[in-house]
Amino acid sequence: MADLRSGPRRRLDGRFSMAGGPMATCGVQDVGGRMRTMESILRAAGELLGTELSGPVDLGGSPRSTVLRCETADGGSVIVKAFGKEPESLRCFTAEAAGLSLGIAGPEVLGVDLDVPLLVMADLGNAPTLADVLLGNDPSVAEDGLLVWARGLGRLAAESADRRADFRRLWSRYDKGMLSWEDEPWIARNVADLLALLDRVAIAAPPGLAEELARIGTAGGGAYPAFTPGDTCPDNNLLTSEGLRLIDFEAACYQSVFLTAAYCRMPFSSCWCVFTLPAEMAAGIEQAYRAEVVGVYPALAEDEVWQAGMRQATAVWTVDATVRLLPRSTVEDGPLHRTRRPAPTRRQVLRHRWETASVLEDFPALTETMQSLLREVAGGWEATPLPGYPAFGNRGAGASPQERSV
Repeated sequence: MADLRSGPRRRLDGRFSMAGGPMATCGVQDVGGRMRTMESILRAAGELLGTELSGPVDLGGSPRSTVLRCETADGGSVIVKAFGKEPESLRCFTAEAAGLSLGIAGPEVLGVDLDVPLLVMADLGNAPTLADVLLGNDPSVAEDGLLVWARGLGRLAAESADRRADFRRLWSRYDKGMLSWEDEPWIARNVADLLALLDRVAIAAPPGLAEELARIGTAGGGAYPAFTPGDTCPDNNLLTSEGLRLIDFEAACYQSVFLTAAYCRMPFSSCWCVFTLPAEMAAGIEQAYRAEVVGVYPALAEDEVWQAGMRQATAVWTVDATVRLLPRSTVEDGPLHRTRRPAPTRRQVLRHRWETASVLEDFPALTETMQSLLREVAGGWEATPLPGYPAFGNRGAGASPQERSV
């Protein structure tokens, strides 16, 4: 359940992947300690449900959480997600509990323990993820999966547009004293980090770059907000017999619909499972998402409004990827995921993002910056171009920046 999470804690590399394993969340290294930790989680979850839990299976969490599938006394199974005591872990717990409790996207919440803290959820089974089908060999299944994913995210945005107050009440109910993700100024912080990073790689920031990025702001978050689980990347989307079900709500918040829609176009703005899509397919899934949200935001039916917002979102995510990936990429290249294969490398993804953003004519200072990065930094890399998704026989690989541009 891990990948590059977007926004405040986007998992685009070691920070975003499954590095460390779920048990590292609890700060336990020895075998006996791990067993004691698992026993305490089972005991707390069982008391919450009023039944005995057994047979825990580690599903792989994140550096902040431990995720277990457990058997119940009546022969069923549930998912238990326990969080650490570190500040970021506590914020992830609050986001997960509040986001899932909205009841519009993920598994049913069966119980929440504020003290441990942990959640017990309904078990959605072993349905394939969107990552599974994109990295598979059946193009029809992969395309259907993409359309289910895009429509599902669009419906989620539409259904949640008027429930922001509900989410805030739920956040207060499960609050552990941490700033909410939507109040975290991650976009503004990324701008400052980008300017410092450019100086480190000896690239002069063009005049007006900071002001240009400040004008982009949250890419329409004030005008077109919608709920997101925060990590809508391929391996957090289950393609079940009942349709799309989302998992991993550790960064649930309200953000601009464009920041979510950009996952269709870029694609997958902040994820590890990033390859290229055939242009017509990318356009199709973007339209599928858009068709769902115009009902609540009619202005998005106007191409001028939609395209402007998508260009802004692309700029936001490109800056985000740059500040997350470039520091390590200047030293060495490596895969974005610790264990999953195939996976692109940091340099492949960065160059792809920079090429796409280098033709965003609305933002001349950013465009100049991207061109400088491509010339002065990526020009010395030996990384091959980002290929297409395996399911489509690598179709979409090698498209020009203009073909991928927004």
